[in-house]
Amino acid sequence: MPHRIFVAGGTGYIGSRLIPLLIARGHHVTALVRAGSEEKAKTRCEMYLGNALEGDSFGAQLKKYDTFIHLVGVPHPSPSKAREFVAVDLRSGEEAIRVASSAGIRHFIYISVAQPAPVMEAYIKVRAVCEASLRASGLPATILRPWYVLGPGHRWPLLLKPLYSAAELLPATREGARRLGLVTLGQMINTLAAVAEDPPSGVRVFEVPQIRSLGEAYSKCAEESAAKLRTAPETRSTPIT
Repeated sequence: MPHRIFVAGGTGYIGSRLIPLLIARGHHVTALVRAGSEEKAKTRCEMYLGNALEGDSFGAQLKKYDTFIHLVGVPHPSPSKAREFVAVDLRSGEEAIRVASSAGIRHFIYISVAQPAPVMEAYIKVRAVCEASLRASGLPATILRPWYVLGPGHRWPLLLKPLYSAAELLPATREGARRLGLVTLGQMINTLAAVAEDPPSGVRVFEVPQIRSLGEAYSKCAEESAAKLRTAPETRSTPIT
């Protein structure tokens, strides 16, 4: 069933790639865009001008939608950006939850981060606070907890893959290696599309292993559906007389 989806952060690393997939799947998508950033939204979706840090700038529009996807965040997170995490990630998350709750959004999708983790304390704390606010709101929600999403411009952790492989072999480090594992941009986007099409009744959480498996399964299913359409015999309609 097609959904009406409002995306905050639709012009970023993940959103700019997710929106075309959602549209191709038949969903109606609107991206929240800052004034002056319209050119970044190079998709066929509708755009709504507003400020992700000020929920009242877009909250009244949300009654038209059933799904809210929150993708706003400081790019290239690092320990030196603690203040930015509070000013952007925390503020945008809490504002989105507030207005989505008031509008009666039926599914809120939030990208958090793997927890606990040995570094990035400020980033993890902000995401944990938003998770708690989301649970307290009573909104049906999906929380995704990746650690690092590999993609264009985000590939340096590939150097760590041998260490991950070794850690997964040892019982003492296996759980941590899997929880803090790497996911690809494709897996992340496919998982977001999959959960958008399957809203929950409560709150559910997807850790790294689930993001990987669901992303791969969704991709395979989509490929099989496309193959069936390509090989289906052509049918001709008969005029009604």
